[in-house]
Amino acid sequence: MDGTIRRAGGVALWRQAADRLRDMIDGGEFAQTQRLPSEAELALRFGINRHTLRAAIAGLVREGLLRSEQGRGTFVAAQDRLSYPIGQRTRFSEGLDGQASDLKTLVLDETREAAGQKLAGSLDVEQGVELVRLDTIGFADQVPVSVATHWFEAARVPDIGALLRATGSISKSLTAVGMGDYVRASTRITARRASSRDAEALRLAEGAPVLMVEAVNAHVGRPIQVSRSRFAADRIELTVGR
Repeated sequence: MDGTIRRAGGVALWRQAADRLRDMIDGGEFAQTQRLPSEAELALRFGINRHTLRAAIAGLVREGLLRSEQGRGTFVAAQDRLSYPIGQRTRFSEGLDGQASDLKTLVLDETREAAGQKLAGSLDVEQGVELVRLDTIGFADQVPVSVATHWFEAARVPDIGALLRATGSISKSLTAVGMGDYVRASTRITARRASSRDAEALRLAEGAPVLMVEAVNAHVGRPIQVSRSRFAADRIELTVGR
């Protein structure tokens, strides 16, 4: 890899530089806790000016991948990704159990909306049926690791928002209404860049990579929940099993 930043393509130069640094760290070129080369050396290697290089480093510091020490330089931050298993019985709290002492899900917003064609098909309801939409954020030891949007049929779980606020867990909330033994009916995983809103919630630099997990959960063979979760790619890894 030559490291040269391309000025065409629509991706900001600082974001490209940040991505290259991330690739170098992930590829083992820079070990954990190692000090990075000087700004002048990296800027020359990437073919950018030092101002752009500083913006890239600042973005990765914000994301927790790098740390800066006054008078000493910039270092790779020592951190291990959390492992989040995706299987037939995927649960946020159970999946991260033992890897963090404090796990919780908070409600950012709750609204009602009519089911469009895609959501109606996923939930096996008629178009126009009222849905509860919950926007949430998941924390592991006070660090935000995921933001998500969930849809439920309002007639089946009208109080899901209140339950989630009380329990801090979707699985506990569904257990409270007799649906705790739900299973994963489908999962689709993709990658994208964080939107401005997601980046702010996850404390990432705008455009940082996130893993998108689109899922449908079912209870006794009937869909009860559709979710679209965005995980901070530098903080969590997804493992797929049965």
